[in-house]
Amino acid sequence: MPQPFPPQCLASQRPPEPAETDVILRNAFLAATLLMSTATSAIAATTIVHAGRLIDGSGAAARERVSIVIDGDRIRAVEPGFVEARAGETVVDLSNRTVLPGLIDCHVHITMAFHPGDPIRRAVTRSAYDDLIDGVKDVRATLLAGFTSVRSVGDSTAAVVALKKAVTEGSIPGPRLWVAGEALGPTGGHSDPANGLIPDIAELPHARDAVIDSPEEARQTVRRLKREGADVIKIMPSGGVMSIGDDPNLQLMQDDEIKAVIDTAHSLDMKVAAHAHGKQAIDHAIELGVDSIEHGSFADAQSYKLFKQHGTYLVPTLLVGQRVYETAKAHPERLNPSTAQKAIAIAPMLQKNTHDAHAAGVKIAFGTDTFGLSAHGENAQEFKLLVAAGLSPMEAIETATGHAADLLGSKDVGLVQAGRFADLIAVTGDPLKDVAALEQVDFVMKGGDVVKADGKPVS
Repeated sequence: MPQPFPPQCLASQRPPEPAETDVILRNAFLAATLLMSTATSAIAATTIVHAGRLIDGSGAAARERVSIVIDGDRIRAVEPGFVEARAGETVVDLSNRTVLPGLIDCHVHITMAFHPGDPIRRAVTRSAYDDLIDGVKDVRATLLAGFTSVRSVGDSTAAVVALKKAVTEGSIPGPRLWVAGEALGPTGGHSDPANGLIPDIAELPHARDAVIDSPEEARQTVRRLKREGADVIKIMPSGGVMSIGDDPNLQLMQDDEIKAVIDTAHSLDMKVAAHAHGKQAIDHAIELGVDSIEHGSFADAQSYKLFKQHGTYLVPTLLVGQRVYETAKAHPERLNPSTAQKAIAIAPMLQKNTHDAHAAGVKIAFGTDTFGLSAHGENAQEFKLLVAAGLSPMEAIETATGHAADLLGSKDVGLVQAGRFADLIAVTGDPLKDVAALEQVDFVMKGGDVVKADGKPVS
């Protein structure tokens, strides 16, 4: 039989007197303050990066002998000269390197990778789970290439959101991810997975997740994507190159469908990227308020006026254009039916359009459309193509730093500036003389953590 509590235990249960309560609360507050101070000190450990040359991402001239002072995961200050470290501070010596902000690719498909063989067979034998496994290695390759932020605009929503969560939680290494999930378009459009296949494919579960055929479906689908974890919305108002049978020159979404997507997304504080090759789709999407045009192949002088009037970005995706053109010429069997013919016609237009848009003063943001024709981690090859299209090396760098951050709507990335994340890269050469130096990044820091040094992954 249980024994009664001893008197001393019962006495200990009496309510404390008011004076005792004050002492208890004061001591608890002091203890909590001490713990918070200790935790803050650990989080805010100071690192000083000595940069031999700094290109800060704003388009301003490069600076020599600069110190970047980092507290925890953010930049506290950017100071001239090489600041000496005090006790407890760490110095990262990049005094013989060119330092830049972590690069940003605004158009990738991070869960898509190249697999040899018939693309139709791949489409019906691989699931989103297979793609997610590819994504785990590809986010690491992208980060190690110096791209500390990417916008992934067209993947399985569940897969890419899971990947983003894993990177954010630190379970796997990768860049900061802005994700769209499934790209949206009409029946028979670029995002319809049943294009060119037997109609029964359209009846499979999730086959219509990316298909919208009315303003009502558009609004509902945007809201669902937001609920499922998307950060940005991608639409396909024109036909595409890699899909079967649809025409890139034609506008396939109706204006009211495009407007419903844009208005709903903007009401949820989400930006909208529009895949558009044909002039009508480009011009209408801009007039309806889209935030960026991806590809933009057949834009013209009138289109460029609209870009500038509305502040819309062009994301040219030159690397995918070059790669699909090369594949169409040498190995058309590796592409879907009708793709080779479309690629040979459109790829040269991407380069011309980028040149003309830049000359007209259109804002350009960096994007490669990496999904398999080029490997994740080869993103920096886009820089040479931008320079070949008429951008200076500094302007090309700005597309992947300050301009890209502006398109993302982020004041946390893209610049080496006080208050931004300590996302830094370094190269041995001078990318202002040879922009291809950015293809050999030998130092990467993300949020104050060094993930690559001396050309080798830290872990």
